[in-house]
Formats: sequence, structure tokens, C-alpha cells
Amino acid sequence: MTPDLAKQVLTTTAETVLARRYYLKDAEGKVIESWETLVRRVANAVAEVENEQTQQKQLREDFFNIIYHLDFLPNSPCLMNAGTDLGQLSACFVLPVADSMDGIFTAIRNGALVHKTGGGTGYSFSRLRSKNASVRSTQGVASGPLSFAAVFDAATETIKQGGKRRGANMGVLRIDHPDIMDFIVAKEDQSRFNNFNFSVAITDAFMQAVEDGSEFELIEPSTREVVKRLDARTVFDKIIDLAWHNGEPGVLFIDVANRDNMTPQLGCFEATNPCGEQWLLPYESCNLGSVNLANFVKKGKIDYDRLKKVVRTATHFLDNVIDCNRFPIPEIAEMTLKTRKIGMGIMGMHDLLIQMETPYASEEGRALSGKIMRFIRDAAEERSIELAREKSPFPAYDPQVNVYPPRRNAALTSIQPTGTVSMIADCASGCEPYFSIVMVKHVMDGDRLILVNKYFEKIAREEGFYSEELMSKVADTGTVIGHKEIPERWQQIFRTAQDIRPEDHIKMQGCLQRSGVDSSISKTINLPANATKEEVKLSYITGYKLGCKGLTVYRDGSRDKQVLHATDSTAKDKTEKTAIVSERGLAKQILPDTLNAKRYRVKDQYQKSVYIIVCFDENEKPMEVFAKFPFDNRVDLKDKSTMWTTTCRLVSLALRFNVPMDEIIKQLDRSSGHMLDLPAQLSKLFKSFLAGTQRGFSSTCPECSGNLRFEEGCETCGDCGYSKCS
Repeated sequence: MTPDLAKQVLTTTAETVLARRYYLKDAEGKVIESWETLVRRVANAVAEVENEQTQQKQLREDFFNIIYHLDFLPNSPCLMNAGTDLGQLSACFVLPVADSMDGIFTAIRNGALVHKTGGGTGYSFSRLRSKNASVRSTQGVASGPLSFAAVFDAATETIKQGGKRRGANMGVLRIDHPDIMDFIVAKEDQSRFNNFNFSVAITDAFMQAVEDGSEFELIEPSTREVVKRLDARTVFDKIIDLAWHNGEPGVLFIDVANRDNMTPQLGCFEATNPCGEQWLLPYESCNLGSVNLANFVKKGKIDYDRLKKVVRTATHFLDNVIDCNRFPIPEIAEMTLKTRKIGMGIMGMHDLLIQMETPYASEEGRALSGKIMRFIRDAAEERSIELAREKSPFPAYDPQVNVYPPRRNAALTSIQPTGTVSMIADCASGCEPYFSIVMVKHVMDGDRLILVNKYFEKIAREEGFYSEELMSKVADTGTVIGHKEIPERWQQIFRTAQDIRPEDHIKMQGCLQRSGVDSSISKTINLPANATKEEVKLSYITGYKLGCKGLTVYRDGSRDKQVLHATDSTAKDKTEKTAIVSERGLAKQILPDTLNAKRYRVKDQYQKSVYIIVCFDENEKPMEVFAKFPFDNRVDLKDKSTMWTTTCRLVSLALRFNVPMDEIIKQLDRSSGHMLDLPAQLSKLFKSFLAGTQRGFSSTCPECSGNLRFEEGCETCGDCGYSKCS
């Protein structure tokens, strides 16, 4: 082993994620790889497509070095599958859905094959005739896009991506489709279409109608006839209302995207991949990779020379991936080889800005980020042009249509989610700011473990304001803002996702898009829980004006909590709390008739939905819990339902007798027999209440019961690396 390799140390979290999701295992499930052997496997497989042995040898080392040292990481399917029998290395696919039963079910079949190999799919349902439109072949009427989207969703539910997780989909419907209003409200009920992100494809004409306060036309796709007109502002307000409600649907600015279509002679964009960063033509796929910007700051300066070398090597790597890829179906192979699109992205951007002592939400931060993104794109294009000379341009290149120089790849850059790979690299994901600077992790015996961002801890110690008490306070409040011990300068530099104003998130996305992103950007516009619908509207309008190709907003906590009973402002509900004192001197809290409650949906080990309902007093203290178990005739599930009900009653009783929360947690942890059983689920909830993380309390990870955070357009677990859509 070389000295450089000996120095390479992965974090404990990185090793956990790799062992859980990436390292190859034997028939008994035992890990048989290390980080070094995984990277060797990937580098060797991708270099093998070169014709000359000498170049193969050099590329094996070049590819190994940039990945092993965490300067660049390819997408998860490549890390998992390169050099294996599966051999499917792409993350993103768009599949067409034709307006026929054969076309619809061909798309479902093809989607299942993609999901089986670890990819995510985007579908446009805009070609499907509207609900109740006539069907000449049967003399009947159509059931509409949403009814078929439900079939796609059900098929996805049964297929795990690469045998590891269920597939992820993007469902798109044009704003001028007659069923658009049904589509907009389709995910208001969060129990439906759980394997889909929904986005509305918004046209320039619609946005102009919104600005003018005029009507726009709905066009029946099967006849191309105008069937209705709607008031644009009313429809836009409904999109805003639902986005405010739970973040869906997102919006895709389809005309903006098609203006940047590198191969218009092959057709128009209809849809994106599940997280929205890859606009792809029907049957196209794209393999992705991300440069870790955290690694290119040296003594307060950016090492542009080394960055250029890494980007050039990574461009060659991603181009080679296309040739060694085993595509799920022939149509995808044909289209992908025709355009040879790659998605060079970034991660660790916030790490770079922190090291440069530049606030993310500042003009300086945006200018620097845009400059770096342009530098990366220029370096990637330079290498792609060289590869075109050495090998050939992408086959669909047409000098009569394509005004740019002949190059190897039709598209070069995007900014994609890097949930698990950024955990391996120990950096902020994508172009997002850090979600938190100090976190709390509870271990089995109820101990509270404080995890501090490495840059923040270093600076706090160097400048003398580090203390365990302060770190605990930052963890409890979820922000560095407002702590007098922290100098104002560092408060600004360490602002996290929810400390940054929505307009500053959007300005960063717009800056990066204009500076050097061919395709699009997967980013979340974080809004505080008390954000208004007008603020959501302003976010969408601002993003459109700044040239963004799509937007996802997320209002803190909007997907996770449901107030079951709103407390009245009447005197009856504001009476003082009273208690019954037993003969043994124990005080049992008397509960009022009405309590605020939050509902949390989790999965048990049978992947059945279970709803945990927690009721709170006016001080946000949990007072009782309930579990609603789905009805099932199986005896074992009926027994489980009874057990959960009994456990909830005992925990509720302990809460009403004011048993300390940490004691309840300790007993729940000792009672847990499975990470998805009720004691484990309740313990996870109560630990979050203790840690003060009700702020933005998130859904529960289906694999480890950790908390999912919403960023980059998808939900990601910071504990085990599970990601819903990347």
C-alpha cells in the first residue's frame, strides 16, 4: 500500500454507509470489500473500454486516484454495479408513455426493468388523453392520466431498485392538459403516489397569462383541440396552495429547458428524472458524477489547477461509463449512445465557501460559486472536444443544427442529489447549504451524543468559543444564529438551509444555472414553517425570471405533521391544568377535551403503514400516544395491533404521571426487539422531542428509523444513507 493510501481515512458514517449499501457481500451477507477494493473494481471496469493497453493502465490509476481520495465520486449505481454481473451504471432515465394500452404497459414494463437495475425513471403523462375523452377503438371513454399513474405507482411498489430499495419516479403533466387540476391536487393525500414526485410542466405562455391575469387554453392531446379555458392566476394559486401544503407538485419550466436542448433535431424534452436535474429525451439515460469542492481549498485559496485535472479525468471517466454500461433495454442503449450525455455535478460547495470564509447567502458567495461552476463546465467541455477528436463526436451531432464545436457528449453538466455519496465524502450535499451544524444522536442507553460540523468545531476551538454547553444549545435550537457566544461573522458563514432566506436559495440556483449547468439543478428552496403562500408564489416567479428550469419548495414540517384538532381560543380550553393525586401521592395529569396532535406515518417490518399519533399540551410536551394499525385478517398482525395499543396506553400513562422522558426512552430502547417495532419508533420520536428537533420534524427512515430530511428534492436519512430518490 502506498503512503497516500495509508493516509486515506473514511469517517465512521462513511464506512457504515458503504458496508450497508455499496460493498459487495458473499452469499451469507458478509462484506467482502474495502474502500480500496471497491474503487479498484470501479476504476478497472471503466478503464477497460479503452483500446490501448498502455492507456488502460494509466486510466485505471487516474480513475482510482480521483475516486479513492474523494475528489470525485460517480453516482450510486456505478459504485455498486461497475465490475459486477449486473453492470448497469446509470442513475437517470426518461421513458415515453404513448397514448395506447400497448404504449402504457410497455412503459410500465420498461420502468420495472430500469428499477430492477437501480435506476430512477421520469414519465410524462401529457400524451395520454384526458379523463372521459372518447376512445374510438372501444366506443368508450378514457380513464385519464392519473388512473394510469396509479398503475405505474403500484408496479413500482413491488420492484426494489437493484434489490436495495423501491424505485423512484417523476410524473409530469403539462399545464395545458385538460386533467391538470386533478393532477395538481393528486398528492394532497400523502398516502397516494408514494413512489412518485409530481411536477407540472409550465409553459412560457402560461406564465405570461399569470402575469397578464388572462385565461389560457387546455388542449386535448388526442385531437389537439382546445377543450376549455381557465383563469391562469386561479390555476397558479392552486399549484402554490398545494406546494405550500406539502411541497408537491413541483414546477418544471419546460420551454426554458427546451431552449437549451442540445439536440432539438431528435425531439423535445417532456420530462426529467425523479429529482429534476436531468432533462432527457424519451429513452435517454444519463450517468452522473460529482466533484467534491471541499477538497480544492488550500491555505484560503482555490487550487484551480488541480480542480481542472480532476474535472478532465472525471469527464473521461463518465464518457467511458457509457461504453461499459449494460443498459436495461435496447431502446435506451440506442438513444444513450446516440447523444452520450453525461452529468458532471458538484458537492461540498458549502464546505468550499466555509473554508473561503464566505457566506452562502451573500453576493460574494453566489459570484464565487458561479465562477467555479463555469470553470468546471469549461474544463469538461475542453476535454469532451478532445475526446471527440480522439474517438468521434456523439453520433447525433449535426453541424447544421448544433452551433457548438464537435464534442464527445451532447450535455456535460448538471447538479444532482448526492445524499449518500456526500456522506461517503463527508461534505455538504450538492449545491445545498448544510442542513445542520450541530446534531444530536441518541444511543441505546439514552445517552445524548453531540455531533459537530468539522469546520465549525475547528473554528470554535481556535477562536476560543467552543464549549459542550454551547454545542448542546446549538443542537437544541437547530441554528447558530442568535447565540451571543458565537461571533456575528461566523453566525453568517455557518447559516444552515433553514436560516437562509428563500430568495437567497433561489438566487444561488439561478446563478449556478446561468453560469455553467447544461441540464438542471436538484435543489430545495427551504421555507420556514410560518411561510405564507405569497412567499411560495414569489419563489416560483423569481425562479422563473432567473432562468431556473425547475423548482422544488419545502415548507418546514409540511410533509410530516397533521394537526388533528386545533385548540380553541375559548376559555374552556385555556383552563389551568389539574391533576388527580393517588393514594400513593402520585399526580396524574387530567387532560382537556381538546389537544393538539401530530400524526407520523411509519412502516413496520412487514412494510405496513402504521400511524403514530402524539398529543401535546400547550407547551408542546407529549401527553399521550396512539397507534393506528391497518386492519388485516392475519392473526399475527392482530396480535401486533393489540401489543402496540397496550404499549401506547402504558407510555401515555407514564407521560400523564410526569415520568421523565429520558426514563421512558431508556425503557423503550430496552424493550425494542426490531428497529421497526413500536418501542423503537416511540423512542425515536421522544428522543427528537428531547433534543428539541420538533422544528422541522421529519418522516421516519424505513430502513433504520432515523429521521429523513428534505433536501435536493428528495428525502434522505443522515444516519444510514437511505435516500428515497437518489
